[in-house]
Amino acid sequence: MRDEVVRARVSSQLKHDSEIILGKLGMSMSDAIRLFLNQVTMRNEFPIELKIPNKETLNAMNESVTDEVYDSSSELFDEVLKSSVKN
Repeated sequence: MRDEVVRARVSSQLKHDSEIILGKLGMSMSDAIRLFLNQVTMRNEFPIELKIPNKETLNAMNESVTDEVYDSSSELFDEVLKSSVKN
């Protein structure tokens, strides 16, 4: 039975952008909130993994992005595998 109301204050931009995305999925904001809350109760936990990045991850996030271009995914993976064998 749907007899409770849930309210949250969010920016108008967040609401607008979310409604567009949810609309593409055929969902309303209420559908998304119900889905989220159902997942909380079914899992008995927060349904989205939240983590604080460790030092290694923060360093990787702050590294400059390479300018290398690969002609195919195979070429990229060959390069990655060569690098991992060296380490």
